Amino acid sequence: MGRRNKTYSKDLHQQAYDQLTGMLAFGESKKEAMATGTAKNKIFSHATYKNYWKHIKYFLGYIKEKHPECTTLKNAKKYVNEWLQTRVDQGLSAWTVQLEAKALGKLYGISPDDEAYFDPPKRNRQDIKRSRGDRVRDQHFSKTNNDELIKFCRGTGLRRRELQELRGKDLVSKEQIEAELSELEKIPEAQQAPSVARRLEILRDTQLFPEAQSFIHVRNGKGGRERLSPIIGKHADQIAERIADTPAEEKVWQHIHTSADIHGYRAEYATAIYKAHARAIEDIPYDKVNRGTGRRYQSEVYTCRKDEAGRKLDKAAMLVCSKALGHNRISVVADNYIRGL
Repeated sequence: MGRRNKTYSKDLHQQAYDQLTGMLAFGESKKEAMATGTAKNKIFSHATYKNYWKHIKYFLGYIKEKHPECTTLKNAKKYVNEWLQTRVDQGLSAWTVQLEAKALGKLYGISPDDEAYFDPPKRNRQDIKRSRGDRVRDQHFSKTNNDELIKFCRGTGLRRRELQELRGKDLVSKEQIEAELSELEKIPEAQQAPSVARRLEILRDTQLFPEAQSFIHVRNGKGGRERLSPIIGKHADQIAERIADTPAEEKVWQHIHTSADIHGYRAEYATAIYKAHARAIEDIPYDKVNRGTGRRYQSEVYTCRKDEAGRKLDKAAMLVCSKALGHNRISVVADNYIRGL
């Protein structure tokens, strides 16, 4: 006679896999799902899915080793915070622990504002180990042999995965953008499909970079976001030429050295864009009045916190920078990218 409940005939790995893949919503609009309140139980990016599944499997391995009597996801839930605390005790970075907390939060439907959500260590700028000074792995990376890659990264600001997926068809000229924008703007706003409205937003963002003549079409950035990223710097023509010379469906970079400091080059790109657009802080007007004190203040000035406390940045330039990088929050730019000012 067969088991009554077939769910429990599956091992933990299969239960978790079924749960996670049931949330996949590739191609759907995250923005629309958030507006309707259905985003909580969906995963919109393949990269996010891969990262979550990777770390969920670490958790399942822990359960199998430390709590072998636990055979269901429901019973394993009570060990989530115990496992995350062991990860903190192992000395894992705050970034990794936060990612694992998010992965298990997604699996179990635990929101960050839930009382049961694990309170991971805070992520501080000074704790970033990579891209700050020389590391042992840097000894195995020749800047001379990888000169073109370095110039390419400093001029495009792409993430490693975005570089790996970049193809010849992803180069877009300023003229192409202007032509497409002109055609789409002829469509009355009331008649625009959501996909058209989103495309118009992406195209209009390129107007923030009047100095750029070429852009890279990032089709699936972090969080599944699409963007047109400006190619900047003195090597812009050389970068555009390399992409243009690559057949449409072929990868621009067949191999990217594992020791290349991609995030460091991305930070240099971000800093260059910020410097090109930033106003002197003293030139930004005092345009608002504090109701409590009656004092005027600069609403367009961002004041850094934590280890960078007191440093002031131009919010308008930060927004331009965040658009180029594919981020939505200017605080991410301040905390992770802009350097050496």
